[in-house]
Formats: sequence, C-alpha cells, structure tokens
Amino acid sequence: MKITIDSRYCKGCNVCIDVCPKKVFESSNSRSNAGYLMPEVAHAESCINCALCERLCPDTCINVEKEGA
Repeated sequence: MKITIDSRYCKGCNVCIDVCPKKVFESSNSRSNAGYLMPEVAHAESCINCALCERLCPDTCINVEKEGA
C-alpha cells in the first residue's frame, strides 16, 4: 500500500488516526506547509485498503493506492 499525506493541505485534525481500524497512522513532529502538526504513516504494511482515512479526511489530503496499481 502506498499512503501519502499532502503537506500543502493537512491541518493536523488527526481524523485519519481516529478512523483507521488498523492504526496505520501515528502523531508526529512533522509540520505541514501551514505549520500544523501532521500525522505520519507509521504502519503502511497493516493497511487493508478500506480508504476510510482518504474518504473522511476533511481536507482531502490523503491518498491510498495499491502498490503497482
């Protein structure tokens, strides 16, 4: 799985952390372009491609795609 978070738009709401059933995301010290603390993809190997993070992100800054797709 390839999961990306667009640092141009992320506002650090952490919805992705809260909705992920496999705990793929964690808090981090990385900042978005606007200075918000962003989550990070910490366990991509656990992703089951449910795309809840992508669908529920209020800033549409998460992209989930299968590797090689």
